[in-house]
Amino acid sequence: MKPSRIYLDYAATTPIHPEVWKVMGEVALNVSGNPSSIHAEGRLARTVIEESRKTICKSLNASLSELFFTSCGTESNNTILIGAVRDLGVTRIISSPLEHHCILHALDHIARHHPVEVVYLPVQPTGQPDLEVLAEELKRSEGTKTLVSLMQVNNEIGTTIDLQEYGQLCHDHGALFHSDTVQAVGYTRYDLDRMPIDFMAGSAHKFYGPKGVGFMYIRNDHTLQPLLYGGSQERNMRSGTENIAGIAAMAKALEMACDTLDERSSHMMARRSQLLEGLKKVIPGLTVNGPPMESCSPKILSVNVPEGPRTDLLLMNLDIAGVSASGGSACSSGVESASHVLRHLPVRDGDKTVRFSFSPQTTAEEIDRVIDIMASLTSTTAQVLSSTKD
Repeated sequence: MKPSRIYLDYAATTPIHPEVWKVMGEVALNVSGNPSSIHAEGRLARTVIEESRKTICKSLNASLSELFFTSCGTESNNTILIGAVRDLGVTRIISSPLEHHCILHALDHIARHHPVEVVYLPVQPTGQPDLEVLAEELKRSEGTKTLVSLMQVNNEIGTTIDLQEYGQLCHDHGALFHSDTVQAVGYTRYDLDRMPIDFMAGSAHKFYGPKGVGFMYIRNDHTLQPLLYGGSQERNMRSGTENIAGIAAMAKALEMACDTLDERSSHMMARRSQLLEGLKKVIPGLTVNGPPMESCSPKILSVNVPEGPRTDLLLMNLDIAGVSASGGSACSSGVESASHVLRHLPVRDGDKTVRFSFSPQTTAEEIDRVIDIMASLTSTTAQVLSSTKD
């Protein structure tokens, strides 16, 4: 019997947890009113949304007035960046060239259409923005309304930054601090009431919730205008009838993620270490992107396989062999090419990069199978391809 597929692309998206799906289905079937209506059905829908807001704010230790529901992390990050320039008078933005495209493309748009200077920090070989250069740039920014935008967890290589350290440095110099936390929410504990963070974003499908729903956090000190116009939803911050079932499901998913965070992190760290050590043994010259484990997300492992006669189609052959992984970001229409992140890292020419990402359900047996498959694909591809047809 053909073995089941192994999914190791959880950084791209996660399946909906059965308990989350149950909540989503119940709300979709039983809460049919428009939350903006004043009748009983509308009031019930509004109650579901506000109870969901309470659940998420409790998980983040944020005030209810600081959380706004959106369609995704991209919308959240765009609203924050564009709003900071338009409404808060930001004229200088400091970021990193390794940010997600929803940040980089938004910054390109801002630089073209607004009198804003965008500065990109150099990055260390581990992928972390240079903290000393950031301090120097913040000193140069004094007297200028400045926003720093740095992602907490890099979606391609798993590199993390300490939000407390980077955020405090920004606040010490009078700068605003925004973090794209899409890959971190559900895997990190937050105390937003005390942390030096002005803005952040989350997306439900990264922590076992549904696609098409997210949130943005805007500290009460700041007032932004909406990105979308047309209605007064989300306290005039986000026009459009709310995705009630998606919002309820996101709240349930985040609550479950936070309740089991330590247990899940330990499990993923063990699977990550198992895969890394196994690949090192069977693939000579294999290198790792990102910093040591203590500064890297436990759910992401990015490795570089040395160039060889059978590595050109490595990702495709992994798929044929029953393993779902990626070459980096999943937001590039399936195109397999060197990403903007890898171009800033010391990756050898010709190496093939593979990003594996894990879940609490990833088993040790699955990892052993992946190690064997990778060993076959980088030595005798024909053998593994023929075996998958049996």
